[in-house]
Amino acid sequence: MANAAGMTSKQWLPLIGLAFSAFMLNTSEFMPIGLLVDIAADFSMTEAEAGAMISVYALAVLVLSLPLMIAASRFAFKRLMLAVIAVFGVGQLFSALAPNFALLVGARLVVAAAHAVFWSIASPMAVYAVDYRRSSLALSCIATGSAVAVVCGLPLGRAVGLALGWRMTFACVAAAAFIALVYLWRTLPKMPAGKRFTVKELPALLKIRPLTGVFVVTVVLAGAHFVGYSYIEPFLLQVTGMPEGLVTVVLAVYGAAGILGSALFSRLYGMMRFAFVRTAILGVTGALALMAVSSATFGTSIADCVLWGMCYTAFNVAFQAEVLKYAPADASAVAMSIYSGLFNLGISGGTQVGGMVVAAGGIGAVGYVGAAFGVLAFVLCSALMIRPMRRADALSVEVASRK
Repeated sequence: MANAAGMTSKQWLPLIGLAFSAFMLNTSEFMPIGLLVDIAADFSMTEAEAGAMISVYALAVLVLSLPLMIAASRFAFKRLMLAVIAVFGVGQLFSALAPNFALLVGARLVVAAAHAVFWSIASPMAVYAVDYRRSSLALSCIATGSAVAVVCGLPLGRAVGLALGWRMTFACVAAAAFIALVYLWRTLPKMPAGKRFTVKELPALLKIRPLTGVFVVTVVLAGAHFVGYSYIEPFLLQVTGMPEGLVTVVLAVYGAAGILGSALFSRLYGMMRFAFVRTAILGVTGALALMAVSSATFGTSIADCVLWGMCYTAFNVAFQAEVLKYAPADASAVAMSIYSGLFNLGISGGTQVGGMVVAAGGIGAVGYVGAAFGVLAFVLCSALMIRPMRRADALSVEVASRK
């Protein structure tokens, strides 16, 4: 990746640990998508009913992200991250042992609490761990960890679930979490807590127009994505008629394309910010619109997933970069918690809309419905994000020239 020259082991080791943790968190978050059919069958539920677990998880992250991060803002980042990974591991164990669906959802809520704080601090910690000139590389590493979860984690979890049962998948993630806990304890540098953030400061943060634009578009585009993606397993099985093994391959290809999107971010984003953002949104929208059309053959399904995975990851990491760019340094973790919470609002809303489409017998139309939201996200991006960002950037240049 770009800008890697001159990185020391003291910078790389914590980045690797944070990227692996991102891999675990994303593997855990989206495992139910790859195991939805088996979980539903085990608890004698429909896929749409079992899919409610994804929505509940996302809503919990939405509700918990901001209050937990405000409460935790007084703690040093390293100590906070270690606590997060420990809670995450315990939640995975509870998930593996859950005797009924209600307790499985409860265990997932424990994981959601860890998730809420992790995604609030992971990106700021990654940037803090390296020279500021390599912040794009640091963010790209976190995004790559997320993308690898879709390449390896989600398909591998699905393969373990098919072979040994879905419970073993959660147990394996729990074991990985406790290994990561020890690694991060040894490699993370001390990162002192910043100025404690209070609720009284929240209105001022939300008055930063480029930030509010990012937040609004995030909800809409994340929702668009998950209208289709939350039901990609049953879609591929039922609409395209793919066998189980090929579904796993398609999910892996989707994730591999996400790694490409992360690499493109690290190389291109600094040179063409606004074009990059617009292209990512259009790519996600186009992939959703082509979801049903591309289902005609295995090759076209693969091609659509490449476009989809690449652009979705590019969108996510670019928006995180914009949050960190416009949020005050002492409020960066809180701003990221708002971003994470609103992203999960989009996940929940998109999953529920997709569930309604599936329940109505229209699983083949989830892509079209998602694409409609994607078009709205593109329009809002130009009006609420790009224009305020151009004005803010021009003002920054003017202020700097006066000094």
